[in-house]
Amino acid sequence: MTLRLRLTLIYTGLLSGAVVLLSIVIYSMVSVVMIDQVDNRLEIISSQIIENLRADAIGGLDLASATYEVSNENFYQVWSADRQIVLYSDNTSEFTRALNSEGLSQTQPVFQEVDHRGQTFRVLSVPLAVNNENYGWLQVAVPLDELRYTQRLLQIVFGVSAVFVIAVAGVTTWLVTGQALEPLVTMAEISKKITSTDDLSKRIPVNTSSNDEVGGLVLTFNQTLVRLERLFNAQRRFLADVSHELRTPLTVIKGNVGLMRMMKSYDEESLNSIESEVDRLTRLVGDLLLMAQAETGRLPLAMDQVEIDDLLFEVFEQLKVLSGGQHDIRIENIEPVMVIGDRDRLKQVLLNLGSNAIKFTPDGKRITLNLRVKDNWVRLSVCDEGPGMSKDEVGQLFERFYRGDKARKRYKGKTGFGLGLPIAYWIVRNHGGHIEVETELGKGSTFTVYLPVSQADMPTRPMLDIKM
Repeated sequence: MTLRLRLTLIYTGLLSGAVVLLSIVIYSMVSVVMIDQVDNRLEIISSQIIENLRADAIGGLDLASATYEVSNENFYQVWSADRQIVLYSDNTSEFTRALNSEGLSQTQPVFQEVDHRGQTFRVLSVPLAVNNENYGWLQVAVPLDELRYTQRLLQIVFGVSAVFVIAVAGVTTWLVTGQALEPLVTMAEISKKITSTDDLSKRIPVNTSSNDEVGGLVLTFNQTLVRLERLFNAQRRFLADVSHELRTPLTVIKGNVGLMRMMKSYDEESLNSIESEVDRLTRLVGDLLLMAQAETGRLPLAMDQVEIDDLLFEVFEQLKVLSGGQHDIRIENIEPVMVIGDRDRLKQVLLNLGSNAIKFTPDGKRITLNLRVKDNWVRLSVCDEGPGMSKDEVGQLFERFYRGDKARKRYKGKTGFGLGLPIAYWIVRNHGGHIEVETELGKGSTFTVYLPVSQADMPTRPMLDIKM
């Protein structure tokens, strides 16, 4: 059974129950009101007859002469204490017994419904007593033909109305749920196509006028497809890049090993080449493992007080070594401050940002490090004079395996595996901070790391405009 059919049956069933319950309540209330009106009519008639009744000393009952007449629609009988009929209306001549036999034994006025020759009557039995002495009973009756007709008419009206309302509700619910669930049906069809064709470029049409949960689900699903497509493309590109990266060192290692085997000796240059390529492979495996730990939330962090200004000096010295004197590396501002964090991981973040700046900055250009404290935040920035990036590239910088195509083409051979920035992002985020990027094509980029300040106040030596 489809979801559309289930919803239609549920809504129609609920509405049917509500319509039936409402019809029963209205029918019961109308019936009670009409019965009450009949009872009031019987009470009035009985009161008028009792006012005209006269009792003699020997227990006889009689009406005052020519003082009371009843309508043909009203029936009455007067019975004596020994249950003999004394008086009756002309229209009761066809009755061979009491209008209500059970009423002749009652000591209180009683309303009852009785059937006579296929006709239903409402009968009021009133005991007649004088000075606590029973003189007999008065029974007054009216036919219920009009009431029964009204009840049957109500049943027909309510029945037809209920069937009409339920039919309209069923059709309307079927159409409305079909329209509401159409995006879900489309989503299922597109999901099947994606599964069968591996084409993540497909999207579900979005109704801009729809602002409900289904519309939100469609938007979320499309956003998920965008992220999956981007990740899929990044992974595919990464596999191609890594395949190339792995092929080169493995080819070098195999070639050197084959050369040494053929010469039956080894030389220092071949060993150094093998060692360099093994280190490259080790770094790749390490980055992949670290990224996996970060994504699963199991990134090991040894949290402690870290003098971030001293850490920046260490990074500054190492960047000078990495640059090999080819860049103008400076620290233009530094302030004494401490943070709570993992010293090695924070150093890894800064070295990653600095090494990226060295890779993509032309020789002789400036790379600037800054450390400032503002509003309880430590701001560590690495500014370069490289080629810069477009806004589209900035939006993908911290995704796994992404390496800017323009940068790779322009600075061939200097790119990494596309894991450094995602790892840096996860490390900073697990320290309660974030990374911001400012860049402009042709003018360079600035990466700024924000970390919360600890309560420690550690002095440090001032250092301004230090350069290599």
